[in-house]
Amino acid sequence: MVKAVVGANWGDEGKGKITDMLGEKADIIVRFQGGANAGHTIINNYGKFALHTLPSGVFYDHTTSIIGNGVALDIPVLFREIQSIIERGVPMPKILVSDRAQIVMSYHKAFDAYEEERLGGKSFGSTKSGIAPFYSDKYAKIGFQVSELFDDELLREKAARVVEQKNVLLEHLYHKPVMDPDDIYRELKEYKTMIEPYVCDVSAYLHQALKEGREILLEGQLGSLKDPDHGIYPMVTSSSTLAAYGAIGAGIPPYEIKQIITVCKAYSSAVGAGAFVSEIFGEEADELRRRGGDGGEFGATTGRPRRMGWFDCVASKYGCRMQGTTDVAFTVLDVLGYLDEIPVCVGYEIDGEVTTEFPTTHLLEKAKPVLEKLPGWKCDIRGIRNYQDLPENCRKYIEFVEEHIGYPITMISNGPGRKDIIYR
Repeated sequence: MVKAVVGANWGDEGKGKITDMLGEKADIIVRFQGGANAGHTIINNYGKFALHTLPSGVFYDHTTSIIGNGVALDIPVLFREIQSIIERGVPMPKILVSDRAQIVMSYHKAFDAYEEERLGGKSFGSTKSGIAPFYSDKYAKIGFQVSELFDDELLREKAARVVEQKNVLLEHLYHKPVMDPDDIYRELKEYKTMIEPYVCDVSAYLHQALKEGREILLEGQLGSLKDPDHGIYPMVTSSSTLAAYGAIGAGIPPYEIKQIITVCKAYSSAVGAGAFVSEIFGEEADELRRRGGDGGEFGATTGRPRRMGWFDCVASKYGCRMQGTTDVAFTVLDVLGYLDEIPVCVGYEIDGEVTTEFPTTHLLEKAKPVLEKLPGWKCDIRGIRNYQDLPENCRKYIEFVEEHIGYPITMISNGPGRKDIIYR
């Protein structure tokens, strides 16, 4: 059986924790898209970790962790990450990397930084991890696939061809030093040495695992609203963040995905630029940011303070619909215990009209939130394991959200630890 864990919003919904938790019953965990540009924060018996490339299931000794073909594979980052968890007492995980995954090159990161610099005030707020240049090259068919590392002649010829093209941009658009094909060839050879032990035909491996009835978990990165097709374009990521892409990014048939767990935060937060209708500012935002997440709402990759907002029913209903949600995991509910009343965004006012449907970006820029206030529960709910034991106002908040988004909330996370979960 295949389950997907994906995000309903802008990312940072708490997918790492949910994947880590569900990993207990999984045999295989697959990262199917994205790169090292976003982190998953996980707290377990080994400590607190921010993972960027490794799937969130690496802490179990019974799971196989897979980097799917849809991932932007940053080999040095993966390598450092494996070393860093082993140094902290985690047993060496079983890792497989798809021979069809493509490689993030050092020049992708350089081009990412140069382009943000060139755009100045009109930049996309990139994490400068090379993601957009990487996916551009993949679709322009000048990316390097892991399988190509094993063909020396091809590497030399291709390195020369790619460098020729890149040097025109470096010289004339960015006014930066040009590249030498020999350096790129050497970089690729180093990557081959690092990745060789893990390379595998992942699609064939998963095909066999499905025949054997294994439990497979697909782990998405970011959320619906960062999808290049269905998100807040152009302030999106460069790979599809939707569960449907899990079939492509892992190499399995779409009909195998039976459960889609969409992770939704009990309030909103976003990193990076783009329309964010329920956003709050000033002291109100600072307070929520300080109390939020574990150790505050700061990006797991960048350390940037996240932008804060109230729960957005319009964006979340849309985000869940685009994912094909079967179950909603509602996270960080415990954070809201300090509020006397809790505003919830139930509609958008655009040009004097109120809508509950999520619009395209140019209309989204004009939207004003329509807020409804719910009474708070004014106590700490950490440690509660039973839905009926939650304060009445807390249950009312969950049921209000559930009714407005139209998808069942079956898991409620009320703390950062693996065991802080209420099944409903």
